[in-house]
Amino acid sequence: MATAVKDDTTRKPRKAGQSRTRTRFAGDSSIYVTIFVALVAVGLTLGPILFLGLGGFRTNGQIAADPTGLPNPWVWQNYWEILTGTSFWEFTLNSAIISVATTAGVVLFGTMAAYPLARYAFRGREALFLVFTAGLMFPLTVAIFPLFLLLQDLGLKGMWGLIIPQVAFALPVTVIIMRPFLAALPDELEEAAFMDGLTRVGFFFRMVIPLARPGMVTVGVLAFLGSWNAYLLPLVMLTGRDAPTTLPLGVTQFQGQNAADFAGIMAYTFLAMIPALVFFLMMEKRIVDGLSGAVKG
Repeated sequence: MATAVKDDTTRKPRKAGQSRTRTRFAGDSSIYVTIFVALVAVGLTLGPILFLGLGGFRTNGQIAADPTGLPNPWVWQNYWEILTGTSFWEFTLNSAIISVATTAGVVLFGTMAAYPLARYAFRGREALFLVFTAGLMFPLTVAIFPLFLLLQDLGLKGMWGLIIPQVAFALPVTVIIMRPFLAALPDELEEAAFMDGLTRVGFFFRMVIPLARPGMVTVGVLAFLGSWNAYLLPLVMLTGRDAPTTLPLGVTQFQGQNAADFAGIMAYTFLAMIPALVFFLMMEKRIVDGLSGAVKG
């Protein structure tokens, strides 16, 4: 009895360059659902930003006639008046100074606080770390007014009255992120440094800080963005006629002075969003790498 031989010549050959991954995804409908959800998320995120940006190129009449339409014609006057004025750049400079000072304080003091919690064993270490983690459970709104009265009694006003509380409220997150980085440093490196005559302080500044740079960049970016976008704390702390105004407060001030100028408000708000947005897009990869390193550590 003759044995039937399976003929493979009718099987459709795989095209050159076609990967197995592509073949596997061809029959997997979940990939299309994932892409659809991702596109919806991107649309919900970028939609309001594009709406503000395009609205700044319109007149109030165009917005009233067609709120969701495109500029026709394009009007540059709204952006030109804001960029040629002095208040917008003054508010931007104030926000930059406060954010840079806050970032420097958060990175330095946060790393110094996380270093002994990660490297040294002493009584009460975990309890002290618990104090830092407990700081995440207390929202800023709960302590804002007692904090204001305390700073008034201490005589801290203006920028310093804002920078110091921002550094304090950012320390819990900084310590939590930095502790795994510092704990992952090999003990042999520390022992070799001590044999070469380095002190603990010298080892920290000459060895720890360069090796922990990815984590420091991550907490620095988070601290900068948090300080730049802060609204409630500057609103309460920056009081008085001579107090500086940050960019988020400047947006509110502009809205109050030009309540009927919808196009101008949209242009001002869009310009205020650009620095933080550009900075985040530039540092997004570093944030992800830093957080990944913290999880691995």
